[in-house]
Amino acid sequence: MHMKRWNMAPLDTALAAELAEACEINPFLSLLLTTRGLDTPDQIFSFLVGEEEGVDPFDFVDMDKAVARVRQALDKGEKILVYGDYDVDGITATALLYSYLREQGADVSYRLPSRQEGYGLHEEAVRAAAEQGVTLLLTVDTGITAVEEVALAVSLGVDVVITDHHQPQAELPAAIAVVDPHRVDCESTCKDFAGVGMSFMLVCALAGESEEAFASYGDLLTLGTLADVISLRGFNRDLMRRGMRILNESNRPGLLALRDIAGQTDKELTATSAVFSLVPRLNAAGRMATPDTAIRLLLAESSADAATLAEQLQQLNTQRQAVGNDIMAQADAMLRDHPEWLCSRVLLVAGENWHAGLLGIVAARLLERYGKPTLVLSIDPQGETHGSGRSLSGFNLYEALESCQQHLLRFGGHELAAGVTLSSDKIDALRDGLNAYAAAVCPQMPVPSLDVAMRLRPDQIQVEKLPLLAALEPFGAGNPAPLFGLFRMQLDNITAIGNGKHLRLSLSRDGVRLNAVKFQTAPEEFPIPCGSMVNCVVSLEQNEYMGRISASIRVKDISYTDTDREQLIADIACFESVLRQECRPEDAMPAREHLARLYSLLKACGQWTGTLEQLLHALRRGDDEKTMSAVQALVALELWRQAGLLSVDDLGERMTLTLLPVEGKADLTQTPLWCFLERGETDG
Repeated sequence: MHMKRWNMAPLDTALAAELAEACEINPFLSLLLTTRGLDTPDQIFSFLVGEEEGVDPFDFVDMDKAVARVRQALDKGEKILVYGDYDVDGITATALLYSYLREQGADVSYRLPSRQEGYGLHEEAVRAAAEQGVTLLLTVDTGITAVEEVALAVSLGVDVVITDHHQPQAELPAAIAVVDPHRVDCESTCKDFAGVGMSFMLVCALAGESEEAFASYGDLLTLGTLADVISLRGFNRDLMRRGMRILNESNRPGLLALRDIAGQTDKELTATSAVFSLVPRLNAAGRMATPDTAIRLLLAESSADAATLAEQLQQLNTQRQAVGNDIMAQADAMLRDHPEWLCSRVLLVAGENWHAGLLGIVAARLLERYGKPTLVLSIDPQGETHGSGRSLSGFNLYEALESCQQHLLRFGGHELAAGVTLSSDKIDALRDGLNAYAAAVCPQMPVPSLDVAMRLRPDQIQVEKLPLLAALEPFGAGNPAPLFGLFRMQLDNITAIGNGKHLRLSLSRDGVRLNAVKFQTAPEEFPIPCGSMVNCVVSLEQNEYMGRISASIRVKDISYTDTDREQLIADIACFESVLRQECRPEDAMPAREHLARLYSLLKACGQWTGTLEQLLHALRRGDDEKTMSAVQALVALELWRQAGLLSVDDLGERMTLTLLPVEGKADLTQTPLWCFLERGETDG
């Protein structure tokens, strides 16, 4: 059970007014920009118009060496291999550099590892390249930690040029050139490049200019950068803003076929729509099979070939969704069968032969559902276990794994995402170790949050303001689409749309009525009844239909107006601490009248589904000071669950409560929770 925190941005209306006048921009736009930390005319000009100066590719250390070696290979007709990665960043980076070299007449080939082989440059690939007569191996989106593999290549007569964007270790590979913006001796101020960005920088350095290269490969650059969730600030934002135009105008057969299969042919792509429509289909190749289909699509020269490959990707993506849903269902069932796992700070689930390419996706979905850092592991028949994890800002997953490395065979990643390999007999030790680390360094775990730019009255949602939001595009990491608060609204009507998969909400205040949409929510899943007073966090988009422009309002989160969300978040954290037997609050135990009121509510319903907030609201009786607290309600439910009176199905933000038939009288005083709260008796 969890709730998202709503972070309200501080508003400086006086500063916004000054900047609006100084920059000659709309006051509403100025106010939005100040909520993003832009508080000078120069910063606003740079954000809206772009940096005056581009990036010199030769500012990256070793770029001159890389260019010299590639030109030598071109002049001598050497065999060149471009080696990339199986995700969209690696695929686009490979396609970009391979395409340029092929156009220069190079004897060039490419190779992408499968997920089964694993990320990075592999010994087998190096030996195969040497046997095929390759004398220059170019890595893109990988290679920065391939010390042993590069040494092997050199011993076999293969020179290596590395372009990468991942963090280097203390020892760099002994390559001809190692081009990585995160090298400590790299003086370039532009660090936020994807692997495809560094591949593009090498092409610019080889070509001696950037504009023609951008016109030729800007579509690949943009797609790969968006897919890798690179921060869209500074020069990288300029690249993506220009790149979205190139992507929308691209005549590349593969991208046209991909847009067609994704239903994006007649729409202008935004950064958001590209990430949610094109990227998953390209990624499906590497997740479900090999990345070969995806790169062949990007390199396709005929529309017929492209259409065939796009259809294959569509089928793989459909398969990905089905298999992913199955793994998600199994993981959910495991967590519900082990409520002690659900109250832990870090979630870890493991299943036999779960598809390796989908573990990260499932981890991200579990993080979204339960609001906690999550690792998902797959145990193979030989007993080796591979996994992927996702975290949220405030809990460094890489450092957590580093603290448990005695249990791991391999691990890598960063704060928010990581991968692991371990023996299956170490799974429980890893779960315990991660949670011990979290308890020591992060006793108050972070919770998912929504950043709200400002509150709006319903009469302030005007069509004229919608184009102003486009000035903030492209949206992505470091530059999210703005969210707004609609507070003290009356919920007048709820209508199911989209075959019951979504909802249309009618909201009103001060005589103004708005229609909003809550996607991926069925009527029975919606937590608040008609007639309630609510606060909503929404996004705004411009919608055009039959030549008429209107505001499309999408509800991201909703709450009763009188709910103290911060207190509820704190109460949920307190209850989980009780379940972990870390604290015994004096007022945690519900009174007899509390139990009676809650039992009457559940008995009247038979089965109850909703949020904790909704349950507390249903238990209120006017201004009754003896209203049940959130901690008391959760303790009551857990006491009944432990006594066999109640089934509690935790659905993340919602729960399903079902009273169970019981013969005789259940004794709550014999439950572990009662023994702990009343007498301090622990499981250990």
